[in-house]
Amino acid sequence: MPEDALPEIDFDQFSAVEIRSGVVRSAVPFPEARKPAIKLEVDFGPEIGVRQSSAQLTRHYRPEELVGSEVLAVVNLPSRRVAGFRSEVLVLGVINPEDPGEVVLVRPDRAGTRGWRLA
Repeated sequence: MPEDALPEIDFDQFSAVEIRSGVVRSAVPFPEARKPAIKLEVDFGPEIGVRQSSAQLTRHYRPEELVGSEVLAVVNLPSRRVAGFRSEVLVLGVINPEDPGEVVLVRPDRAGTRGWRLA
C-alpha cells in the first residue's frame, strides 16, 4: 500500500493509546493457544500493576530468557480470552510481512524504565 494511502489518525487518538514499559516477571509456554504463544506476567509498576498477556513470540524467544527483560505493551485495551486465558495487555512487536509467525519484540534499549509511558 502506498504511504499516502495509509489512514491518518489525529494526535488525540494516538495520545489515547497508553503504551508502557514493563518487566516480565514470569513466562511459560502456552500450548493450548491456537497459534504458538507464551503466557507472560508483566509488572508495569505501582500505577498499572502486574498484568498478563498471551504473546506469539515463540520463534525468537524462549520463556526463560524473557523473564527479567523489559517490554512495551498497550495497557488500555479491553482484555481478550485466548484459549481460556485472560490476556490483559498487548505486548508490542514487529511482524515480518512475509511470515506473520515471525515476531520481534519492541522494547526499551535501557534498563530501569518500568512503568514509563511511551511518548
